[in-house]
Amino acid sequence: MMGFKQSLIDNNSIQLQASADNWRDAIKIGTDLLIASGAIKPSYHEAIISSVEKLGPYICIAPNLALPHARPEDGVLKTAFALVTLDKPIIFDGEDEPVDVLITLAGSSSDEHMEGLMEVTRVLDDENSETGVDLDKLRRCRTIDDVYQVIDQALC
Repeated sequence: MMGFKQSLIDNNSIQLQASADNWRDAIKIGTDLLIASGAIKPSYHEAIISSVEKLGPYICIAPNLALPHARPEDGVLKTAFALVTLDKPIIFDGEDEPVDVLITLAGSSSDEHMEGLMEVTRVLDDENSETGVDLDKLRRCRTIDDVYQVIDQALC
């Protein structure tokens, strides 16, 4: 199982303070990074978009946080993550809370998918914050090294 941080390094898949006009654009930023790195096929991006259109914003897992993902068979070539922060939050159809942090998860099997979810949850689980998710640290990152430090602190 590839770690969250190692995946971000190997796939060069962090984009900070990106701009997106809507949720579709925001998802595309993360999936484009993973298409470029060879982790997913373009069909994975399409599967995420059509799932959200069909099922609603199931990928919004906490206030301000979305975890775009689809099924392994929808075009995952290797397990990978992408991290995108937005300069201005976007709203998903059917959601009240704006989103400005997106962590794209591509799991190559359902096991890898679950392990990936668990690791992301560990990174974001901050017992000092009431929601259990302290996204402010990620939001404040301005460089890729900032991101690596936040992850290291969360996992130690």
